[in-house]
Parts: sequence; C-alpha cells; structure tokens
Amino acid sequence: MRIPFLLPALLLALPLAAQTKVFRLDENHTVFGFKASTLLFDVPGRFMKFKADIQGDPATLEGAKVRIDIDAKSLNTAVQARDEHLRSADFFDVAKFPRITFTSTEVRKEGDRLRVQGTLQMHGVAKDLILSFEPAEGVNGAGVRTWSYRGTLSLDRLDFGVGAESVAAKISLKRQVELNLLLVGFFEDSAGSAKVPAAKTKAPAKK
Repeated sequence: MRIPFLLPALLLALPLAAQTKVFRLDENHTVFGFKASTLLFDVPGRFMKFKADIQGDPATLEGAKVRIDIDAKSLNTAVQARDEHLRSADFFDVAKFPRITFTSTEVRKEGDRLRVQGTLQMHGVAKDLILSFEPAEGVNGAGVRTWSYRGTLSLDRLDFGVGAESVAAKISLKRQVELNLLLVGFFEDSAGSAKVPAAKTKAPAKK
C-alpha cells in the first residue's frame, strides 16, 4: 500500500489549504465617505486616514472577519473652518474620541450582495448594525486581480450623540447622515504577497 508514502505529502499540504487570505487595501481608490445634509445644501466629506484588517476567502467567505479603524481627525469636507468645527466637541470631539471603529461579528452572502454584521463604535457609543456591500472583481490596468466592495448606509447621528449639543446643528443640520463606502484591494495569502504577474523579458536576439 502507498498510504505511508502519501501521509507526509498530505501533512505538508494541510497548512497550505487552511491558510487565511488577507485583503490588502488599495488606499488610492478606497473611500470612507459620508454626506450630511442641511436645510439648504449637502455636505460631502471623507476620512483620509484609516486601517483595515480584513481576512477570509472571497469565494467561500471561510474565516471572514472585518475590522476597520478610522482616524476621526482626518475628516475632510474641503472647507478648513468647517472641518475644525466638526472636529470640535460640538460634533466628533476628536480630542476625546480619536478613533471610529467597526468590528464584524458575522459575514455572509445574501443574494448577490455581502452582508456584514458588526459593531460600530463612534463618539463613545457602540451600536450594532449591518453593512450591505455589492462585490465586484476584475483585473486592473497593471494586470493584477482586484476586488471591490461598495456599500451605503444611512445613520442617525444623534444615536451616537454627534452634534447633539451644537446650536447650529439643531437649527439646520438633518439627523440622517449617509455613509458611502468603497473598499478596493487585493487578496493574498497571509504569509505572502498578492500575485502580481511577472514582467515579461525579451528573449535575446539571435545572431
């Protein structure tokens, strides 16, 4: 019987089969955005600094988990005076609450979308919520296989106490804030790097 000779090969293969895939963000294309609305106009913005720990097989979702860490101070609405006000104790109070985090408790497919349930912690308040993403995959201009996850979510800012004590917010700022999320990146083995096609070299010219 050849079983004794196969066992070492199987034992070597098991760690490879169980290896976790890691999603590395392409920060140039990833967006953690939001849109607040006043009685007169919308205020779009985004957070410029963030980290992500995303793991799991994109095909089977085996071992899937998500943790997002956002630097609240990095918010940007393209108006410096407004950004400073949003960073103040009237709104995000970044001196006291410098981080916004999301940690998943469950990731599963729901039709053609990805359902991520977890806890959002912001402004000292933790709330359970569900993010629904539209996944897509393809090859970018450099020939690297790339995945993206796009989703939107409406939040009541007063659930987190953001702007609850601001006179200006009470007068004109609506309670609902829309989150606009776009996560773009590459899956790789936890011990390696994304598989980027090797550059082609020209064969030496025949003499």
